[in-house]
Amino acid sequence: MMDFNSTSSISGQITALIDASMQNKHAQQPIRQYLGASRLGIACERALQYEYAQAPVDYGRETQGQMLRIFERGHIMEECMVQWLCTAGFDLRTRKPNGEQFGFSVVDGRLQGHIDGVVVAGPEGFAYPALWENKCLGNKSWRELEKKRLAVAKPVYAAQIALYQAYLELHEHPALFTALNADTMEIYAELVPFDAALAQRMSDRASKVISATEAGELLPRSFADSTHFECKFCPYAKRCWQEGGGQ
Repeated sequence: MMDFNSTSSISGQITALIDASMQNKHAQQPIRQYLGASRLGIACERALQYEYAQAPVDYGRETQGQMLRIFERGHIMEECMVQWLCTAGFDLRTRKPNGEQFGFSVVDGRLQGHIDGVVVAGPEGFAYPALWENKCLGNKSWRELEKKRLAVAKPVYAAQIALYQAYLELHEHPALFTALNADTMEIYAELVPFDAALAQRMSDRASKVISATEAGELLPRSFADSTHFECKFCPYAKRCWQEGGGQ
C-alpha cells in the first residue's frame, strides 16, 4: 500500500499514483542496445560511452515521473503537428506500410536512428522528398531557437538531422524542422540544408565512441571541472568524476 500520510493535498496523491504507474511502465520497456543517432551531438563523448554501455545512472538521477510526462507531451504534440501539416496539404509519412518507424541501422546494429517522418509531396515552394523532424519546447528554449536558429541554438538537433539525411539518403533537399512552443502553441519552422561535414563528424564520433567502449578505453571528459553546467546535470556525473579516474 502506498503511504499518503506525508501528502497534504489531492494533487500530491494523484501525482504520486500517476508517477508510480509511469515509472513502472518505463522500467518494463526494453533497454536500448545501440547508440542512438539523436544523442550523438551532445557535448561529452564519455557521457555517450556510458549511455552506449548501459551504465546505471547515478543514484537519485533516475528518470522521474515529471520527466516522463514531459516526454509524453512531446509525443502528443508531435501527433498534433502531423495532423496540422497534413491538413495544410503536406503528404507526410511517419510509418512504413507495416507500421514500423522509418530509420536506419549501421555498424551491425550498433548505431541506429528513427526519424519522425518524410514529406513526400505538398504545397508549392518546397522541395520533396524531405526529412521531417519535430520538437516540443518550453518557451525559453523555443525563443532561443527562434532568435538563433537551429544550428546555433540546438546543435544536438542539428547533428541528428544531418545524420538522418545522410544515412537515409534524404540529403538532396533541405529537411523541414518544426518546433512547437509548449506554452504558447506557436510554431517554428526552418528548412535545414544538408551539412555533409557535420554528418561526417558525427559518424566518425559514433565510430570512436563504439570502438573505445568495446575496447574498454574510457574517453576523456569534455570539461575540466565537475561544476561545469553540462556536468552538473549529467546523470553519470558521480560515476565519471568519482569513479572514472583523473582523465
